Amino acid sequence: MHPRLRTTAAALGALVLLGAAGCGDNSPGGKGDKLNMGIAVANISLNFAHEMVLGAESAASHAGNVNFKAVGPPNTDGPAEVQLFQNLTARAKDGIVLENLDPPIFTRPAAQAVDKGIPIVALDTSPTEGSKVDFYVGNDNYALGELMAKEALKRLGSDPKGQIVIGVPNPGTPVLDNRAKGIADTFKKQAPNVKVLGPFQTYSDPGQNYSSWSAQVNAHPRALAFLGVGDADSYNLAKIKKAEKGKWLSAGFDVDPKTLDAVKDGSNFVTVDPQHFLKGYLSTAILIDSVRNKDGKLPEGWFLSPGGVVDSSNIDEIIARQKSSDAAYDWYKPTIDKLLGDQKANIKPLTDAR
Repeated sequence: MHPRLRTTAAALGALVLLGAAGCGDNSPGGKGDKLNMGIAVANISLNFAHEMVLGAESAASHAGNVNFKAVGPPNTDGPAEVQLFQNLTARAKDGIVLENLDPPIFTRPAAQAVDKGIPIVALDTSPTEGSKVDFYVGNDNYALGELMAKEALKRLGSDPKGQIVIGVPNPGTPVLDNRAKGIADTFKKQAPNVKVLGPFQTYSDPGQNYSSWSAQVNAHPRALAFLGVGDADSYNLAKIKKAEKGKWLSAGFDVDPKTLDAVKDGSNFVTVDPQHFLKGYLSTAILIDSVRNKDGKLPEGWFLSPGGVVDSSNIDEIIARQKSSDAAYDWYKPTIDKLLGDQKANIKPLTDAR
């Protein structure tokens, strides 16, 4: 494992990642009885989910007196995650944070958990109608896509002409589709002489992702830019660009160590950071506070969590942030305090989530 990304887990490649939270002194609202809680994620091996787990574990540790368990399949596998989530409901009866990349298949399992009296917070992917989940913590992914497009346009000069290629690892996943739409719409509005190709499926599995992007680069060798909206997109595009000595722009999302290396050496002009650690922390802290102080009643709506750009101006700062969970918490703490200090100001209608 890259030395910049330390884990509190015993084994990332395992089907189940266990984390027993400590007993800190700064509970969001009193310790009370020990709570049994957990988080389910779509792919325990990829950085985006790992960051969410670390943030959730950090919140549980700071709250104190929480038995916390994290589960997820080693590869993106919706049915496998459903089974792990259902198993988790037998243990984490005081609340679960649920992140997934296949919302429809979680509708019934989530509703069944809610019917059992288990508070469920949707993380990163908004809940489906019928899931009985009414609280969601996530980014404005359309806006993050706009952000990537604007960063690309800064580097393409005035009135660029040519093609850009967009890739989406899991088409049909709202989070990813909204990012791609934000990119495409921004180019159409601000660069009418640029033809947008895609989004093409690039797959979340790193090997499949590399092959998919290689095919796109070979098919469109004169493209101005190749832009992905997922985790593996970032570092695989950088790897291909180096191998091909490409002159085109490349970028993706998330802060995998290999992605940060690509921004550091200039292979990728940026990465867009959805700040997954922050989302994991916020969702878990609000869940614990709701159970301890509000009889399990969660807020309703979309709790908007911010994201940002990582480029040459702040890459060293972000690399330092990623060295440990403690370093991440220290970096995020002012934002955590601000967002949790005025929760109502950050909640939007669930129907507005994008």
